[in-house]
Amino acid sequence: MDYQLLLLTIGVSFILAVIAAPLLIPLLRRLKFGQQVRDDGPQSHLKKAGTPTMGGIVIILAFTLAFLKFSVINTDFYVLLVATLGFGLIGFLDDYIKIVFKRSLGLTAKQKLVGQLLFAAIMCYLLIQNGHSTAISVPGTSWSFDWGGWFYYPFIVIMMMAVTNAVNFTDGVDGLLSGVSAIAFAAFAIVAMQATSLSAAVCAAAMIGAVLGFLVFNAHPAKVFMGDMGSLGIGGAIGGIAIVTKTELLFIVIGGVFVIEMLSVVLQVASFKTRGKRIFKMSPIHHHFELTGWSEWRVVITFWAVGIVLAGLGLYLNKGL
Repeated sequence: MDYQLLLLTIGVSFILAVIAAPLLIPLLRRLKFGQQVRDDGPQSHLKKAGTPTMGGIVIILAFTLAFLKFSVINTDFYVLLVATLGFGLIGFLDDYIKIVFKRSLGLTAKQKLVGQLLFAAIMCYLLIQNGHSTAISVPGTSWSFDWGGWFYYPFIVIMMMAVTNAVNFTDGVDGLLSGVSAIAFAAFAIVAMQATSLSAAVCAAAMIGAVLGFLVFNAHPAKVFMGDMGSLGIGGAIGGIAIVTKTELLFIVIGGVFVIEMLSVVLQVASFKTRGKRIFKMSPIHHHFELTGWSEWRVVITFWAVGIVLAGLGLYLNKGL
């Protein structure tokens, strides 16, 4: 596989994001597309109220232009495009409704569910048409199981919903999701190269450049937030890459930070509803560490470090090292 092509993709996507962000941020300010901050969250976040959000437009734009330019056109290409842009569109609508109508709630849970089911179903249709393998491999072993399409495709739908929501939960501290996702995409780029899936490798490379370019403006103190458009689009891309490279379960390791974030929310809700007690000071778990006195940078750097370790472990399990 052409490594120079992937480096070029990263570079072009990065430059596009770095150029687009300074043009978009003033526009978002004029339109008063500002972030609403939870009153029950860390007090240090209150000063972030009004910071422009919907910056995910920068990520999706840079990604799309680079991906269209450098990827080959095949079924994997369309699956990845639907995964990223489809789930990104759901996030855009959610952000838009919140901001324009000054509501804390954007799309309803039912509306989000319908949208996620729709785009996941389109992905499944494309995979079926291409004769996509329904076998699922267990990372680090030679074992795999295949229960046929009646199990696999519902699993894919559930997986896409879980991955995108897990990534969405991770967005909440300046630079956290941008950095963790760049690490995960770097690992999946290697996985895609080993699987000889050029479309998946270029997708990962385009996302690396886009999120790193966005990180220039999203690092603490953030000048712009990505909003649900960015986080759901990133989640869609990661899930799509894992599916087309047949490393569905490897996401649990490479995307371990996302999994931990989602589990912290699930455990918090379950504990409060069953016992009336909270496990964490606040969920997702990155807020728990903030409320224990950690600075934002300490949270971010620690989670990035955990992401690097898990990415390395994932590559080892995938026989990448």
